[in-house]
Amino acid sequence: MNTKIEFLYLSEPDMIKAGAKDMKQCVEVMEDLLVTLQKGDYVMGGKNHNSHGCMVTFPDEPQFPGMPQNADERRFMAMPAYLGGRYQMAGMKWYGSNMDNREKGLPRSILMMMLNDKDTGAPLALMSANLVSSYRTGGIPGVGAKYLARKNAKTVAVVGPGVMGRTSLSAFVSVCPELDTLKIKGRGQKSIDAFQEFVKRECPQIKNIKVCETVEKAVRDSDIVSMTTVVRDDISTFPYIDESWIKKGALISLPSAARFEDDFLAKRCKLVVDNYKLYEAWEEEYPYPSYEQVQIIGTKFTDLKHEGKISAEDMIDIADIVTGKHPGRESDEEIIVYSIGGMPVEDIAWGGTLYRNALKKGIGVKLPLWDIPEMA
Repeated sequence: MNTKIEFLYLSEPDMIKAGAKDMKQCVEVMEDLLVTLQKGDYVMGGKNHNSHGCMVTFPDEPQFPGMPQNADERRFMAMPAYLGGRYQMAGMKWYGSNMDNREKGLPRSILMMMLNDKDTGAPLALMSANLVSSYRTGGIPGVGAKYLARKNAKTVAVVGPGVMGRTSLSAFVSVCPELDTLKIKGRGQKSIDAFQEFVKRECPQIKNIKVCETVEKAVRDSDIVSMTTVVRDDISTFPYIDESWIKKGALISLPSAARFEDDFLAKRCKLVVDNYKLYEAWEEEYPYPSYEQVQIIGTKFTDLKHEGKISAEDMIDIADIVTGKHPGRESDEEIIVYSIGGMPVEDIAWGGTLYRNALKKGIGVKLPLWDIPEMA
């Protein structure tokens, strides 16, 4: 028997060489992933096999020396999953997050991912996962724009010009060839300036950039509205969007939170989610009212369902649209609100794809685990 095990280590520069920033391929992989989920060929955490992950947060007043204190975005999180289909791989994304990192020149979250052989559990790769995570997060909105945005969409608004805003825009551009105008609403000039530099460098298709002072100005006349703001644990802090601001036929893409009038969501727009079972899982983990706790708009949909304002059938799974089981956009006047929750299977899909790219291209460093295990 050959018991030797080694695995591939991939740094962030290695991940870039392997194609981590190839948004066109990422959107294609995310579309395939969503169809794989619809078939049920996956397992995530929790009893329902659909859990987003397991999170460690800290107390407001720690009782022990050295224990971190609760603060903005301070947490650790493990996100395990198995994904079948063309991926046939298990793995886990693990990260620590702290908003104060930015003062040190670091990303808010620092992520790593381990990929494992689905049968033996042996490690296949340990990789830098910041780009994996940010690009797959943008890829899912890209799938939404492909199927839900108007075909002649020209103007996109990004409210919250951070990492999610960057990759969402990259995905929109990759699937909407007529997009040429960007409207930006940010909180600080530094982030707005950095976002504009990114757009000029990475999205040359965008010819016109407008900085907006208010959410209203960003939303008005936009064909796609992307809300990628960081919000607090208080629903009153979620950005508000009035129905009167929304252009007929707009797609509102939400990997973050926003406030709408209940009547608008229940009666005058189409509600689409990235994976209906994820929101069922959140209903169990964060009992009603869920939205303030989870801060993803799809949990507002389930709250409305709990209140009897909509039915389960009103929440449409994007995979049903991709596979033709449900119509997507049905008119140029229809407003669509699309919820993106984020799932560890997305990391497995994109990370697994990049791992295989790296193997083909000879990228990365092979590290030994053992030749013969000490205890077997």
